[in-house]
Amino acid sequence: MSAGRARGTRTLLTGVKISEASRASGASARSLRHYEDEGLIVPGRRSNGFRDYCQSTIDRVLIIRSLLESGLPVRLIRDVMPRLTDEPAVGTDVVRAEFLYEVQRYRDRLAARIALLSDQQAALDAYLREARRPDL
Repeated sequence: MSAGRARGTRTLLTGVKISEASRASGASARSLRHYEDEGLIVPGRRSNGFRDYCQSTIDRVLIIRSLLESGLPVRLIRDVMPRLTDEPAVGTDVVRAEFLYEVQRYRDRLAARIALLSDQQAALDAYLREARRPDL
């Protein structure tokens, strides 16, 4: 593994293989290949065709993992993330506001689904209570 300059106590990685990128990011090699297939990351390639991960790609993977763990779908991450990281001319405030709007919309749809499921659960609970009454 080749290391760049240190930033704080963290060593910056340059030109690492997928196994090292996996260790550094906490994402499996399979996940890294999936992120690439989905267009979320674009690792470099060595002359032998092997993937070559730099620190900025690993940092991006960390962000992707965090967003996925928050429950955001890959589609939303794929649609908005390039603008969050690659288009400084657009204006980061505008892009972030757009991203937050999309996250809020997703959260609102999720809340509506949760409310519907909660209503269905309550109806089933009521049915079960009624069905289990000993006087029936």
